[in-house]
Order: sequence, then C-alpha cells, then structure tokens
Amino acid sequence: MIDDDAKPSASGGQPDTPEKPETKKNGSFWRELPVLLVIAVVVALVVRTFLLQSFWIPSGSMENTLQLDDYVLANKLEYRFSEPERGEVVVFEAPMEWRSNPDEADFIKRIIAVGGDTVSYSASDRVITVNGHPLDETSYLYTDPYTGIQQSPSKDEAEFTVVVPEGRLWVMGDHRWASGDSRERFVRSGGDVMTATISTDAVIGRAFVLIWPVDRWDWLGIPDTFNGVPDPS
Repeated sequence: MIDDDAKPSASGGQPDTPEKPETKKNGSFWRELPVLLVIAVVVALVVRTFLLQSFWIPSGSMENTLQLDDYVLANKLEYRFSEPERGEVVVFEAPMEWRSNPDEADFIKRIIAVGGDTVSYSASDRVITVNGHPLDETSYLYTDPYTGIQQSPSKDEAEFTVVVPEGRLWVMGDHRWASGDSRERFVRSGGDVMTATISTDAVIGRAFVLIWPVDRWDWLGIPDTFNGVPDPS
C-alpha cells in the first residue's frame, strides 16, 4: 500500500522521519514540588499574620453565641483602617492579670463600650446602658438551655457606672456569669477602670464568622440594639 503523504528525500532515498515534539521530562513535577510547597507555606503565613486567623473557643464565656470547642475566623486587617465598634466580637491579647493561665493569652469577648462612653448597670432595671441608651441584649445574652431562663447582664447583680478612657474598650462575654471580662475585673480590682478595660492596641482582630462545626456556621454581626447608642456627650 502506497502512503501518498510520504515524500522522497532530496537525495532520492528513504522518506524523512518526522521529528517527535520535545516532551517534558517526567521528573519535572517532583523538582517543582518543593518550590510549590514553599510558596504555599509563605502565602499561608502571610494570610495568618496579616489577614485572617482561626481561633478555638476554650470556654463557655461566650455562650450561647459561641460554644466550647467552636472555631471562629478573625479578620486581622480590619482594624488597621478602622476602630473597633460597639457590639463587635473581638479577639484580643488579654492583660496578664486577666489570665488564670499565663500562657492563655487570646481572649474573645463582645465590645460593649468604647473610649469616651459611659457604661452602667442598674440592678433594679436589670439592664446595661451605654450613654443612657438601654441595651436590649436578649438576642445574644446567655440563656439556660434547660430552663429557658436568660441570665441577668451582671453577675450577682453587681452595679457599676464607668466612663471608658480614650483608647480603651469595655468588653464582656455573652455568658456574663461565666466570663472573666471587664465587669469581673472591675469588681475584683475595687473599681479600677484601667484594670477593667483593655487597650485598643491589644485587639488582634474581629471575629466575623463561626466556621466550625459546619452545622452551626454563622456570621457574627453587630446586634441591632447597638445602632441606637448615641455618641458620648
């Protein structure tokens, strides 16, 4: 059978054999793999250092919003361009006197008041006010899952009135009776406002989403009640 595509060589001999295209050597992937792994590690470190970081919840101080062994994702970049706001859930480096274990530095709480705000609690009204605005905390304050009863906003009905210093934050757990927070430190310190508040510089990032377990995935937004808080007069 004659191959019509076969052309005689210029010298009249056998037809030229077409050159095979150069193929990539099988070992090239394995040579590139270490480089790809290094790039992936660098990207992960940059993201963790400057952008996002996951945090494990080691206690029940933020129940029912966050449960023991939950994981949240925190935005570490947000506060490079803005200031922490009332109602946000934040991760921060706790002052040493707040820690029961010196190695447990990262705390997570909700911001109730910012610098210049007056925050107070009245046992008779059973409500926390910020700049005179009563907070409706029913959407996030701890509720006993067995009795359905919601705890009061201040453990042992301890009353307080505090003007938060500039550059400081008054933070509280959503499970007030099981939270080492500003109210707890204020009572323990005999009313020392600086001990009871944290520096805005201590904030690591805003916890904005619950990522684990997946069946409880949820955004951690600002409750509507904080929209009505006026600026300090």
